[in-house]
Amino acid sequence: MQALRPTIWDGAQVVDPPETELIARARAGDARAFTALVRSHDDAMRGLAYSLLGSRTAMDDALQDAYVKAYRAIGSFRGSAAFGTWLHRIVRNTCIDHLRRSNRHREVSLELIVSNPDPAAGADERLAERSRVGAALAALSDEQRCVVVLVDRDGCSYDDAAQLLGITPGTVASRLSRARSTLRATLGADPREGTR
Repeated sequence: MQALRPTIWDGAQVVDPPETELIARARAGDARAFTALVRSHDDAMRGLAYSLLGSRTAMDDALQDAYVKAYRAIGSFRGSAAFGTWLHRIVRNTCIDHLRRSNRHREVSLELIVSNPDPAAGADERLAERSRVGAALAALSDEQRCVVVLVDRDGCSYDDAAQLLGITPGTVASRLSRARSTLRATLGADPREGTR
């Protein structure tokens, strides 16, 4: 998914400043620049939060917390990673914090893995399959669910997922292997190939 182009009304015209300029302005305290930065990444962050939390209410709560954290921390943004990567990490960590605080299983997005349902299957069959996959994903640990979402759903490389999660690529590979093994045992097939 391509990020939206940030726009700011400067009083006379709509301006599309480059992200580096928006970052500099946000670091200097310009709330409108920060808002434009967040808006340009909001769809991706919403997808991540919903995938991890499984509820729109929880997603909205976590995103509000994450965006406040990011706003407070923008002054310390070093630029060693892309702004989207930095924001992704804040959102991911905030979602994990919300999961830990809730201390209960969540219904995970039903579209996480089964993104291309069998067109010949009836609506009831597709709904049952999505529910089954959602329950299997909800049963994974937070760490395993995160790597499944990043690698299998979002298409991140192991290196990118490792950077976002603050772990090594080898840890990504081992968590993903364990998660896929658990999903195969639960669902009876590799969830990336569909479970029919």
